[in-house]
Amino acid sequence: MTSPIRLLVVDDHTLFRRGLIALLSLDGEALEVVGEAANASEAQRRAAELQPDLILLDNHLPGVRGIEALPDLQRAAPRAKVLMLTVSEDEDDLAAALKAGASGYVLKTIEGDALVEAIQRCVRGESVVSPELTTKLIGALRSASQPELVAPPVDPLSALSPREREIVQLVANGLSNKEIARSLDITEATVKIHVQHLLRKLNLKSRVQAAVFAAGCGVVG
Repeated sequence: MTSPIRLLVVDDHTLFRRGLIALLSLDGEALEVVGEAANASEAQRRAAELQPDLILLDNHLPGVRGIEALPDLQRAAPRAKVLMLTVSEDEDDLAAALKAGASGYVLKTIEGDALVEAIQRCVRGESVVSPELTTKLIGALRSASQPELVAPPVDPLSALSPREREIVQLVANGLSNKEIARSLDITEATVKIHVQHLLRKLNLKSRVQAAVFAAGCGVVG
């Protein structure tokens, strides 16, 4: 039996935090909330103590913002993924969080089932961004502050195989590995291998960067 994903919930609003914990605790076999924190310093202590699988992190914390706390949290719990759960739709916050190492960025308006899926995808090593923020992400990463992602060389996808080109287009369209596997009638493990290969060939670090790169090359369709 697979062990539940161990979560640390970080949010300064007590009512929201407790409600979120109650929601995430409904399925004890899939998720386990092992700790909570209301500010960055408490989150760092709890992360070091608990070594969770994933830290669910609000951006608007008192004193130090969630984005600014990311490096310390990653040092405290190196194996933990970080999923930003916030009200901020600001494209600079979104880009800064992903650049700082967050595995995902979703809005607090997300449905419960979708949040659980986002957590599971992050733990599997995928990158997750709320669909309504995709356009803002592309705009932010096309700015001068991210030239490595938006100034590709001539025919930047030429290094990819035909199958890898198909997969990077589907990644850019927001499909998960499971959905890509179903679409192309191949196994999810094969998709994962192709994604790893295309990221290495394009010198990218995540599916989010691949999606932005592909959009910049005009292959989204």
